[in-house]
Amino acid sequence: MRVLIAEDEVELAKALKFLLEKNKFTVDMVHDGAEALARIRKSGAAVPVLMLTAKAEIEDRVAGLEAGADDYLPKPFASREFIARVKALSRRNGGYSETILSFGDVELDCNRYTLGCGSLSVRLNNKEFQLAELFFRHPHYVFSTNHLMDRIWGQDSEAGIDVVWTYIGFVRRKLREIACSVEIRTVRGAGYSLEESV
Repeated sequence: MRVLIAEDEVELAKALKFLLEKNKFTVDMVHDGAEALARIRKSGAAVPVLMLTAKAEIEDRVAGLEAGADDYLPKPFASREFIARVKALSRRNGGYSETILSFGDVELDCNRYTLGCGSLSVRLNNKEFQLAELFFRHPHYVFSTNHLMDRIWGQDSEAGIDVVWTYIGFVRRKLREIACSVEIRTVRGAGYSLEESV
């Protein structure tokens, strides 16, 4: 499942991102509500919302829930409870995101982090999966290197741009391992796109 963190405390946002990725979630991160709302509207999906706030009074909780939040967790909170609540929301909103994405003769299993073609299957690590999921949700779309860097590693990442090229190479190798007819193609001067092999 993909999770969007909207948190103006940068260090807390980074910690939540690390925690979620450790628990096999794909994470996007923004630092203000307006940008979060714009991303939610762009997705066109009914997105479940978990509010994290320092306001713990009953009146504040009720106001948050009445404003549209699905759940409410006051700060400070335990990591285990945060993850449990996110998982509960993902189960409750099972229709929010497809768990099997298909393109050509390949299936990407978003629960198991696997790429499969026929009887062959290969497991992806977290960043490989995030890249693959982005391409499989938007086949034929050309993603620039900078867009991939921002989307997968984030604006605050200390990694260099070459990490994108490295992981594109990893995913390409996994696609070759399952002997499929799908590839990540380089579009000269523009970026990369998911295409069926000619």
